[in-house]
Amino acid sequence: MIDELLKYQEADGKLRAVEQVIFATEERKKYMTARKFLEKAPEKLEALDVKAAELRHLFEQLEKKYKEIADTIKDYENLDEMIGEQGGEISFYKKNATQISDNLRGLKAEINKLVSLIEAASSEYQTVKKQTIAMQRQYKEYKEKYAAVKESHAAEIAQIEAEMKKIAEKVPKDQLEKYNAKRREKLYPVVCEVKDNRCPQCGMELSIAELSKLAEGTPIECDSCRRTLFKRK
Repeated sequence: MIDELLKYQEADGKLRAVEQVIFATEERKKYMTARKFLEKAPEKLEALDVKAAELRHLFEQLEKKYKEIADTIKDYENLDEMIGEQGGEISFYKKNATQISDNLRGLKAEINKLVSLIEAASSEYQTVKKQTIAMQRQYKEYKEKYAAVKESHAAEIAQIEAEMKKIAEKVPKDQLEKYNAKRREKLYPVVCEVKDNRCPQCGMELSIAELSKLAEGTPIECDSCRRTLFKRK
């Protein structure tokens, strides 16, 4: 039965080789690059929108606070008159005026920093938007080109798949299911003949018990790479 499974694997290897040729094409690479970018673009643009809204809200709050402090400091423009009318000490009013001026300068620095952040966010948004437009064009162009590449190999693939289907009829169902499950995990080759009492793919040395099973003609699974191992009598 192992011989039929090996024939199936050989045909599968032909299919894999054709798929690798297709996967290595520039058409597929550019198509996949555009597709992956466009899958993430809406989420990124939305995140930038949220960030921009938060920055605008913060800017409005700081601007309002700045205006309130600026209005307060106007009361200190006629400091001499205030002292004359209220009879207070000039040092007290000067200290207050200085503190308010310091607060105003600090707030202005915060606003300027925030403006830079808003400009950076806006620039990033425009960049992502331009990239999205460019990737939409690339996606449309290379989707068609990639489809053409696949179509050029369609007859060859169909022929190999027909061959695999025919061979599969002679392979026990449980063996075929195990084989296909491992192939879905991108494992290849799946079935290998033991050499020098080791797995020929990962080099794992087999135990006496495993070698005994193989000597009886019973395939085993490699504990390391999970390939199906056999040994001819």
